[in-house]
Amino acid sequence: MTAFVCPAPIAVQDTVLLGHGSGGKLSAALLQQIFLPAFHNPLLSRLEDQAVLDVERGRLAFTTDSFVVKPLFFPGGDIGSLAVHGTVNDLAMGGAQPLALSAAFILEEGFPMADLRRVVDSMARAAENVGVPIVTGDTKVVERGCGDGVFINTTGLGMVAAGVDLSAANARADDVVILSGSLGDHGITILTRRQGLELEGVIESDSAPLHTLVAAILAAAGDVRVMRDPTRGGLASTLNEIAVQSHAGIAIRETALPIHDGVRGACEVLGLDPLYVANEGKLVAIVPAASAEAVLAAMRRHPLGAEAAIIGEVVARHSGLVTMHTPFGTTRIVDMLPGDQLPRIC
Repeated sequence: MTAFVCPAPIAVQDTVLLGHGSGGKLSAALLQQIFLPAFHNPLLSRLEDQAVLDVERGRLAFTTDSFVVKPLFFPGGDIGSLAVHGTVNDLAMGGAQPLALSAAFILEEGFPMADLRRVVDSMARAAENVGVPIVTGDTKVVERGCGDGVFINTTGLGMVAAGVDLSAANARADDVVILSGSLGDHGITILTRRQGLELEGVIESDSAPLHTLVAAILAAAGDVRVMRDPTRGGLASTLNEIAVQSHAGIAIRETALPIHDGVRGACEVLGLDPLYVANEGKLVAIVPAASAEAVLAAMRRHPLGAEAAIIGEVVARHSGLVTMHTPFGTTRIVDMLPGDQLPRIC
């Protein structure tokens, strides 16, 4: 005999049901009880199919991203705050100040409402701290076993000031490469949390919004060439992308790389290279040599750039390649990995 389960019971539920994605009463209840109170603002409260924004004349930056991190909650953040930070940072790397965000949730049937509320509240706090409203969104529910709790897709809009032109294609020979801080904190945090590893020292994600650090950099020098955040694939992948797009070489020094002892030790034990470990609150800035000291000083005055360091330079030789000078006096090629050292990192 076939057992039928109603997808949309009326009673208050502790977990997500298929009915929450139906567009009916349960969908409306989810909006009224969880999403609208957390993301409340006049544009969202209109509940239209779109948000209409008044923007001044200028250049509009537009980005989209999806977040599937596992586990959902980790030291230093969670999927909610990470979604805001990651989207804001994608805008910031183009020199944009964030204007508005969208948020679409794909929920798995059976996901605990308490965890959903925790994610949404964290996302709301992160957006409030940045000063960027979440003005529109969507929710879908998939059957149990067809998802992994919650996935989040975001879109971000931002305004780019006149005269700002940041691109990975802008790097030139003799430019200086500056890293805003320590490598690998986010990736190692996710790995140790996922695997239940206990390591010495405190390691937590560096997830943070970088738009104010970018603003400080641009205020210090008007000729910044490139800014990128080394997320998936780490610093190595980011520098390789810049080298290829700029048709230049990049040479870095291993001894100049800021890496916390806990991350360094974890990488040695696990056989990982910190150059390829993901970050979520760091950026690479490439600037003309004449502006390097001013940019470095501005970064170090900012809380998110206190550990900033000059790590190398752009060179005319070996176009499209990244090399690293080691403590042993040798030089090695820093290539891109064919795949991820650790998937589901963001």
